[in-house]
Amino acid sequence: MLMAEKQRILVVDDQALFLRMMSKILDDCGYEVTEASNAYEALEFYLQRHFPLVVTDVEMPGMSGIELVKTLKHINDNTEIVVMNSYASLDTALTAMRAGAYDYLIKPFGDIEVIRNTAHRALEKVKLKKQNQNLIEALKQHNKALQSANARLRQLAIHDGLTGLFNHRYLQERLKAELDRADRYPEPFSILFVDVDYFKIYNDTNGHLKGDQLLKRLSALFLHSFRKTDVVARYGGDEFVIILPETTKYQAQQLAYNLKQRVKNYSFSSSESMPGGCITISIGCVTYPDDGTGATELIHRSDQLLYADKKNRSNGEEGRQNDFGQQADETISKQNSIR
Repeated sequence: MLMAEKQRILVVDDQALFLRMMSKILDDCGYEVTEASNAYEALEFYLQRHFPLVVTDVEMPGMSGIELVKTLKHINDNTEIVVMNSYASLDTALTAMRAGAYDYLIKPFGDIEVIRNTAHRALEKVKLKKQNQNLIEALKQHNKALQSANARLRQLAIHDGLTGLFNHRYLQERLKAELDRADRYPEPFSILFVDVDYFKIYNDTNGHLKGDQLLKRLSALFLHSFRKTDVVARYGGDEFVIILPETTKYQAQQLAYNLKQRVKNYSFSSSESMPGGCITISIGCVTYPDDGTGATELIHRSDQLLYADKKNRSNGEEGRQNDFGQQADETISKQNSIR
């Protein structure tokens, strides 16, 4: 069985008799005692090896005990220091305590038990301070972990589990916030309601696992197509909503056309099984306040335009209800520079 490590005490006194006496008393108590004949020597020992308790005389040549107290407390405030002084210089001992000393002993020593008790109390205080520090550190780590867990829960609460996009709940919160902001500042904002064409056919032909992978790829493409300030959310199933702050109808229409082209030209897995041999999307584009002044009204109108776009696509009139048209590459570049 391993024995507990002895507690270390540094004893400092320029008077050899008192130095030996104090060392003997503390050694008999089971402490590991180191002797120093002056403050400079004590400081050298202390810098080489930490001592939780220092017992020092106050009146010493060169550096005084009070100066040693201040120096040691500056190095490590957790070190406890007991000063020794005579009856005639009690005020000096009290000055040392105001400088940071824990307690004082009066020379000559009349009761050895007082020395033992004082050393024991001082070391107990060191132990309690260390325990409190460990507890505080543990609480800090616990709070840090709790904050991290809460942040993670917040992320899970506002993101869609499959695609990683914002979910329907967060979309409603942001839409309300955008409406409130638009009321304060006369700036328009736009909404794109996006739906994957023939998604059921893709699912039935390739399986739901492939269908989920397609939604993930589309979501990643959507995220890379818009600004960080835009809100890209999964509305439900294969439907998505994108909020575009400070974006006019013209800019939103160009962005919608651009997004359609990116999706159409992207090489998705098993896209050859789809009508036309590629993945396509339909989009309903609305702008506040032109197309509505409330969240429900805007979403409803964008949903109507979405299905009109889908119908026009099946009739070979892709995107006419949204005035997307067939824009030249230079027009798309122009609208990107406008934003």
